[in-house]
Amino acid sequence: MERGSADFASFYESARDDCLRAVAAVVGSRQAAEELVAEAFARAWASWTKVAHHPAPPAWVVRTALNLHVSWWRRRRREAPATEWSDRPDPGADPGGAVPDRRIMAALKLLPARQRQVVVLRIFLDLDSETTARTLGIAPGTVTAHLARATRTLRANLTPVTEKE
Repeated sequence: MERGSADFASFYESARDDCLRAVAAVVGSRQAAEELVAEAFARAWASWTKVAHHPAPPAWVVRTALNLHVSWWRRRRREAPATEWSDRPDPGADPGGAVPDRRIMAALKLLPARQRQVVVLRIFLDLDSETTARTLGIAPGTVTAHLARATRTLRANLTPVTEKE
């Protein structure tokens, strides 16, 4: 078990920030993302022998965190306002850079959920289309289509409008 502990510790150190960035980009809240990622890493540790052999363990952690978010939302949708996790403002700036800048976060919030997930896995975690497709349970061509639509929308929302003279 000593070897497994060292492998997991190394994985955790190398993947923690990327996973946090990815989940924060989807859920829109650093605090919520920290809780989700912590739980996902706890589950990864509990199933480390399985997760260690996954083709992309960071994607497993992100997908688990996002599934936890969906489960949380489903349990509470009748009890709490829908804005509780996704729209509450983050207190203060993020000096550690664990969350992308506010303009990017705002632009990501405008995307449909599936497009946000594809952007996070393909861009933030640098996964290929096939691994992203397996992680999300969709076809690789669908990943490509979602990424193309998302980047077109992000480009339109993030590119400053220049005035004609």
